[in-house]
Amino acid sequence: MSQARDGRGEPDWLPFARQVPSPNCDERPAGESVRLVVIHAISLPPDEFGGPEIIQLFTNCLDFAAHPYFREIRGLRVSAHFLIRRDGELIQFVACSQRAWHAGVSIWMGREGCNDFSIGIELEGCDRLPFEAAQYLTLNHLLAELRRRYLIEAVVGHSDIAPGRKTDPGPCFDWHRVHDATG
Repeated sequence: MSQARDGRGEPDWLPFARQVPSPNCDERPAGESVRLVVIHAISLPPDEFGGPEIIQLFTNCLDFAAHPYFREIRGLRVSAHFLIRRDGELIQFVACSQRAWHAGVSIWMGREGCNDFSIGIELEGCDRLPFEAAQYLTLNHLLAELRRRYLIEAVVGHSDIAPGRKTDPGPCFDWHRVHDATG
C-alpha cells in the first residue's frame, strides 16, 4: 500500500501517518487535482474523545447499538483522508489521489462537490472545547507536506463550504495557529 503513487509520482499514503484504509472513497473525476483542504472536527460519541469509534465509523465497523447517538448515524458512509487525534497522532484513511467522502453537499468559489478537488482533515474535537497544541503541530506539518505536493489554493473549514449545514471545525478552532497553506 505505501508503495502506490499518485499521478504526480508522490506516495499515495504518507509514511509518517498510521494507515487505516477506509472503503468509503472512490476515484476523483478525470483530470481533477487537489486544490483545497477542508478542516473538520469530529467526536464520537459527541463531545467524547479517545475511543475507537471514529476509526470504526470511517471503516464501517461502528456498533450502532453501543451508544444512543450511533442509531442516528446508522447507514452513514463517510471518510476523510486524515484524522488528527487529541494527542497529535495522524491517521490516514484514504489515499491522497482518491476522493474521500467528507464534505457532502458543498460549494467553494462557485464550484459544487468539494470532495472532487479537496483533501479532508478531521480533528478529534467539538464546538465546545479547544483543540490541543499537539493537533496544531501535526496539522501544520501535514499542511506543509500537502502544500509541497499540490497547488493548494485555500484551507477552509467545513462550515465555509457547507454554511448553515455544518459548524465545524467550530468556534474553539484557532485559525491563527494554522500556518498559511497557500504559501
